[in-house]
Amino acid sequence: MLISEASKIANLTKKAIEYYTEQKLVLPVMLNNGYRDFSENDVERLKRISVFRKLGLNTEEIKAVLADQTNNTLQKISVQKDLNMQKEQVKKSILDKLSCDQSYAEINADLKAIEQSATVTEKLLEAFPGYYGRFICLHFARFLNESITTTEQESAYAEIITFLDNVPSLNFSEELQSFLIESTKHISIENIRDMIEKTKQSIENPDKFLSENKEVLEQYLAYKQSEEFKNSPVFKIQTMLKEFNSTSDYYNVFIPAMKKLSVSYAEYHEQMEIANERLLSQYPDIAKLNN
Repeated sequence: MLISEASKIANLTKKAIEYYTEQKLVLPVMLNNGYRDFSENDVERLKRISVFRKLGLNTEEIKAVLADQTNNTLQKISVQKDLNMQKEQVKKSILDKLSCDQSYAEINADLKAIEQSATVTEKLLEAFPGYYGRFICLHFARFLNESITTTEQESAYAEIITFLDNVPSLNFSEELQSFLIESTKHISIENIRDMIEKTKQSIENPDKFLSENKEVLEQYLAYKQSEEFKNSPVFKIQTMLKEFNSTSDYYNVFIPAMKKLSVSYAEYHEQMEIANERLLSQYPDIAKLNN
C-alpha cells in the first residue's frame, strides 16, 4: 500500500511516516516509480513506533526495542525511566529548597549525589543481564541518594565505578537464557519493588518473619534438597550467580565499597547478617545449601 493508505490505517501523518522511514525505523519496499510500498507488517510496526513515541522513547531507544525479540531492552528502558522520574522528583525538592533560601553550596552537594547515584544505577543495569540486572539496579538505587562527604566515601565510589566498568560478562547458556526470559518476562518494576520491600521487612524483624512463614520455609528447604530442584534451571542459575559473584570480586570489592559509600546500606547489610544468623540457627540444614 502507498503512504496515504498506510497513514490512515496507522493513524499517523505522512510527515511522521516519512521521518520514521528516514530514520530506518520502518523499511518499505521502493517501487520502480519511486513510491514506497508499505506492507501490513510495516503498518503494524508503525503502530508500535507510534506507541513508543507517545511513551517518550527516542529514535535510538525505539530502534533497540524493535531489534530485540526478548523485551529485555524495553524492560531496561522502563527501569531507566523509573529512576529518571525519581531523579526529577529529587530535583523538584531541591528547587523548593532554593526557593526557601537554602545555600547554593548545600544544593550543589545534593545535585552531585543525584549525578553519582544515576551513574552507579546505570552501570549496574548495564553490567548485569536481564531480570538480574533490573533487580540489582532497583535494589541498590534506594541506598545511593546520600551525599558523599568524606574521603572514604569518595574512594568507595571510585572503587564501585572501577568494578562496574571492569566486571566480566555474566553469560548464561542459550537454554538458561530462554528460561530466564520466559520465567521473568511478566515481572514488572512494581513486582520487583514489592519483593525488595518484603525482603526489607523480613530482615527488620526476622523472628516475626520466621514465625509467620515457618511452614512455607520448611517446604522450600525440603524442595531445595530434592533431586528435582538440583536438576532444575533455577538451581543452575543460582549456582552460576554464586560462582560469578565470588570470582568477579562482587563480595570482596563491590559490597565492602557499598558499605563505605552508604550509611543506610551498611545498616541494611548488618540487619541482613543478623537475619541470616537467625535463619541458620532455626534451620541448620540451610548452611549446607549455602556453601
